[in-house]
Amino acid sequence: MNFLDGHLFPENQQPLIITAAPYAPGWVPSDFPEDIPVTMEAQIQKAVDCYNAGATVLHLHVRELDGKGSKRLSKFNELIAGVRKAVPEMIIQVGGSISFAPEDEGQAAKWLSDDTRHMLAELEPTPDQVTVTVNTSQMNVTDHAEDADFKGTSRENPAVFNAYKEMTVPAQPGWVEEHVRRLSAKGIQSAFQCYNTNSFESVERLMRRGFYKGPLVMNWVAIGGSMDTPSVYSLANFIRGVPDGAVVTVESNVRNVLPVNMMGIAMGLHVRCGIEDGLWNQKRTAKQSTVKQIEQLVRISQEFGREIATAREAREISKIGVFYDSVEETLHANGFAPNRNGGTQGYLRKTQ
Repeated sequence: MNFLDGHLFPENQQPLIITAAPYAPGWVPSDFPEDIPVTMEAQIQKAVDCYNAGATVLHLHVRELDGKGSKRLSKFNELIAGVRKAVPEMIIQVGGSISFAPEDEGQAAKWLSDDTRHMLAELEPTPDQVTVTVNTSQMNVTDHAEDADFKGTSRENPAVFNAYKEMTVPAQPGWVEEHVRRLSAKGIQSAFQCYNTNSFESVERLMRRGFYKGPLVMNWVAIGGSMDTPSVYSLANFIRGVPDGAVVTVESNVRNVLPVNMMGIAMGLHVRCGIEDGLWNQKRTAKQSTVKQIEQLVRISQEFGREIATAREAREISKIGVFYDSVEETLHANGFAPNRNGGTQGYLRKTQ
């Protein structure tokens, strides 16, 4: 991205899109019973509360009545339909990491099979986005955590802790290509989860080779554990190669969430918060609900002078429902340099 003179001034920045991640599949309800919704009614109401607080994107997972993450697409359909009715303009982003929480103590925290994840393209009503991981990677969500982050929670149990420590993200090239193809065919936007420059470059190749022909909407995921480090150096290195047409949300976990989001707000990027990413306030004196986290970001953004995106503005910025007819149109719309004539359509850096 090109950060020109004045890019830190709010009048030169897009309104801030806040993504809420309130369903927290990596925790169990007893970890934060005041804020983890279990019944369908409570899960729908949580979306409404996040929307009213200022979030315009809902990162959606679903629980069964026993508190475990649901693997039933019928439950996803039910929640999506309920949210659509309650807050029709909110962007619904289904988490592609469907039900990775361990079923029993000591089990591995693992994602469902490729075929099952492909079925997210069959959800009805269709979501606006599904998160798409790119490149198989370790996903050690404990890497930047401290013992106090897990004190009194299910992850204090060594077996559960190790299950998350050893978790990996399965995202082989063939799976990604097929998954993106199926989502696009149903009019669902791929929200790419980019863990570092390497995964971003793989997304660019998907676009240069015609596997994905849509807006470049992605999260920079800075949680360590084989993913990017939550630091200004890592963010600057990542964002340097990103084209100006991209919509980038910054994402981190534990007590890195707030400072990373503050960097994102200042830079004109977009943000994500919620108890999926961290339970505690910044001094770790109390747990902080997703709504309180949203309200905090709204307040900080207003102090910067940056407006909060309405749902309609968030849809326009993210180009929900937009797809392109050709590789050339896709590259141009997103701000990439065109493919060279002939040769391998790999990674080409835009220098001007």
